[in-house]
Amino acid sequence: MIISDAPMTNLPPEALKRPLVVMDRVSKMFSNGTLALSDMSLSVNPGEFVSLLGPSGCGKSTALRIIAGLGDVSAGSIDWPSSRINSRGLPEGDISFVFQEPTLMPWQTVFGNVYLPLKLRGQSKSSVRPEIMAALSAVGLADFAEAYPRELSGGMKMRVSIARAMVTKPKLLLMDEPFAALDEITRQRLNDDVLRLWKETGITVIFVTHSVFESAYLSNRIVVMKARPGRVHADFPIHTSLDRDAHYRTSEEYRATCEKASNVLLEAIGFPLEPGKDGH
Repeated sequence: MIISDAPMTNLPPEALKRPLVVMDRVSKMFSNGTLALSDMSLSVNPGEFVSLLGPSGCGKSTALRIIAGLGDVSAGSIDWPSSRINSRGLPEGDISFVFQEPTLMPWQTVFGNVYLPLKLRGQSKSSVRPEIMAALSAVGLADFAEAYPRELSGGMKMRVSIARAMVTKPKLLLMDEPFAALDEITRQRLNDDVLRLWKETGITVIFVTHSVFESAYLSNRIVVMKARPGRVHADFPIHTSLDRDAHYRTSEEYRATCEKASNVLLEAIGFPLEPGKDGH
């Protein structure tokens, strides 16, 4: 599979000039006194594929959930310059979330699971059948529409979760380490699937991972976070003239990107580097 580095987008030119979401000096303290985020600022533009890279417990998932409206900030603010805002302070129907686990309803078929967000909007199953089948086709599961989750592999379950997230045609797709529990071959295939969907739809993706290799392969921008309390340590673009495919994974360019991301991550966690290995 060949993935070009640049996404397609259907957004008007004026929307592309404005950030999609802006975190401004966001802090988050939980009720037990844990300070998960401290003065974290991040601006994400339409059409970007941004990976939040950092060690476990650095606040990556907390930041993602705050963006999704699944948690409140203790200080700072979240702004949506390109969207209409609803009564909860969130963009109207513009966000979808893929969690670490597929979170499928075992009593529903694949079709029924993908239908759920449209059902919650009050749309009838018959009226949205074409959209559901198109979403399943996009992840290679059109032939499994009537199967149940128990009949699927781990990778197939995650594809259902992605189809469910994409069926509403959101502007922003949030992904919280969705492939961490999968074997390496399945993980690579799903990485390619997500890149293909990103290119075809022009969607904006924020992808949480603790894998240097995954972030270097998927992203056109990597944001490295410091250990708790989480905040941005480094933010750098990934430029490549090569197609994102199996050959790219063995290229010198990919190796160099992985090395840079790895060194910056080591800096973020306070690990001393050898001279000349500063990652910049």
